[in-house]
Amino acid sequence: MSVRQRKCAALLQRLLMLVVLVHVITGIFVELPYPSWWGVIPAAGFVAATVVLGLFARRHRAGVEVPAPVEVAPPVTGRWSALNSPADKVPSHGTHGLGQTYAIDIVAEPEEGARPAFAWLWPIARGNKAFPAFGAPLVAVGDATVVHAEDGQRDHLSRNSLLAYLYLFVVEGVGRTVGGARRIVGNHITLDLGDGTYAMYAHVQQGSLAVRAGDTVRAGQVMARCGNSGNSTEPHVHFQLMDGPDLDTARGVPFRWRGLGVPANGETFTVREEAAPVP
Repeated sequence: MSVRQRKCAALLQRLLMLVVLVHVITGIFVELPYPSWWGVIPAAGFVAATVVLGLFARRHRAGVEVPAPVEVAPPVTGRWSALNSPADKVPSHGTHGLGQTYAIDIVAEPEEGARPAFAWLWPIARGNKAFPAFGAPLVAVGDATVVHAEDGQRDHLSRNSLLAYLYLFVVEGVGRTVGGARRIVGNHITLDLGDGTYAMYAHVQQGSLAVRAGDTVRAGQVMARCGNSGNSTEPHVHFQLMDGPDLDTARGVPFRWRGLGVPANGETFTVREEAAPVP
């Protein structure tokens, strides 16, 4: 399947999901001019398209040698813990979509107990300032060119309780799928590291950008701050390498953080803060 075909397939998925939503919402308020079971057709088409693309991705991966990890600097400084790490499972987020095969999530842990734990019932949601990751600086993992940078989407409350978690994936997740990749990853930065490798930082804090598309950055330069936009349960950094700048068609590339490797799930690590280079 070519890049163009993958792009068209991703657009078709979103279109089918939109048709399903319109059918369901319209049917709640008015009598439909056609049998209600017709809504099953686009829903089945969405499921079929998703399954076919997933099978293709797995077959493609099975026939391609895993590329060597690309070593880059860590995207943060301070003390953090890893979640959804490719050191434990590939694809790390359960999908090859959006170039996430080797993606990793990290949460700030400046000290034990500083980060609020998951709540089964209460509080349903927390403010972002309760999480030490919120506002933490995001630094360039290498000398690079900024190919995409946006920070206009809002930072929502946490989704780290049972009810909020269900709301995120059942309600918000569907809506963001229709909105496309940028709604899923939220505010984000994409860097061209050269040699066909791109780095993507997701869930960037609204209004925190210090760079824009076309800028050249140096390793260690602060580009923005960690936020809680897009499909995010709490303020955290989602980082990945990929082979292209388009999330709909890019494939994941393995990474290693210089001096750290790839932290495993639950592993705590510390990155020493260095003087930021002059842009």
